[in-house]
Amino acid sequence: MVISVREYLDAKGESPFAHWFEGLDAVAGAKVATALYRLEQGNFSRVKGVGGGIYEYKISYGPGYRLYFGKDGEALNILLGGGSKKRQQADIAAALSCWQDYKRRK
Repeated sequence: MVISVREYLDAKGESPFAHWFEGLDAVAGAKVATALYRLEQGNFSRVKGVGGGIYEYKISYGPGYRLYFGKDGEALNILLGGGSKKRQQADIAAALSCWQDYKRRK
């Protein structure tokens, strides 16, 4: 089953994930793109729940990049943001806020 991965857009139509992604260098961007492809293919081997309906995908590269998403049904993942191990707790809190907003406006 192919899973759809879509970016969360806030009330202004902006994507926290895109904002973070644009700041990555080319190699890190490629690693993130590969991770997104794996999610779309249903590969959740590097995923764990971090609370509040938020999931974290770990990328073993650089500072330990992370992708954060929520699941909206079986075939749709909403990409909430990204970050690194260093900012993990703040990134999880931001993703949770985005997820709550997504569910409220859905």
